[in-house]
Amino acid sequence: MLRKILLFTLLLVVLTACAPKATPTPATLTFTDGLSREISLKGPAQRVVSLAPSNTEILFAIGAGPQVVGRDNLSDYPEAASTVTDIGSAFEALNTELIVSQEPDLILAAEINTPEQVKSLEDLGLTVYYLKNPLTLEEMYGNLEIVAQLTGHEDDAANLIESLKARVAAVDEKIAPLSSQISVFYELDATDPAKPFTAGKGTFINLLIQRAGGYNIASDIDGYPQLSLEQVVAADPYFIILGDAAYGITPESVASRPGWENLSAVKNNRVVPFDDNLVSRPGPRLVDALEELAKLLRPELFE
Repeated sequence: MLRKILLFTLLLVVLTACAPKATPTPATLTFTDGLSREISLKGPAQRVVSLAPSNTEILFAIGAGPQVVGRDNLSDYPEAASTVTDIGSAFEALNTELIVSQEPDLILAAEINTPEQVKSLEDLGLTVYYLKNPLTLEEMYGNLEIVAQLTGHEDDAANLIESLKARVAAVDEKIAPLSSQISVFYELDATDPAKPFTAGKGTFINLLIQRAGGYNIASDIDGYPQLSLEQVVAADPYFIILGDAAYGITPESVASRPGWENLSAVKNNRVVPFDDNLVSRPGPRLVDALEELAKLLRPELFE
């Protein structure tokens, strides 16, 4: 009897081992995007089209670069993004035929994309997540976490965020004890050199200038105002930072503007070019911008 029980038990073990294994069904991922829409994915996205440079930079920074199969024509960082299919400009009618041909399981949109563009893609049966621009560095970290969840790179994002926070803390530690601020005029667009555009209250440029130990002379004006020569002269900024240097604006061309030659920043050679992409793309390179601005305004603290 005992022998029969042992044989039966052995047979049961063998049959159990040979039984086909059930394939686990991937859990559906559900998110609420920046347009308050519910977005569902059957697991982390493996083929992603990015419609904004900031999104592209986030995707590559968190380790999801190999999953990017399409990007807008302004996505030029990192260098590896240049090998990804260019789906055209997000400021024009989207090349939906080309986007569909990439067979994406996720389109990552941003605030440079209109709700109408989002709808046009959804009408084609595509899944679109609209990522809102962050208003603080902390919200930027949150966006990294969101994109990591969408693409399955939570651990990579956690490590990146920890590194970014440490770098910001290092700048804060140097700047916090200072009792004074250095005045700054940040120029965005001098198509009309007598009344150039700048960045005011509620912008990342304003936030980063302040965090770097500076005082933005347009900090009491919302958004992206134009300042007249009279307003700039009255403020007489210590530094003029040229965010429009990529468009050919130089310290020499600023000095040649009527009335600008008497500004302290011009007379003392404190008109400096700056890579505006660092502050205009709300991704991880905002921390690069903070470091660069702090070193520019307070070089003695970083020697």
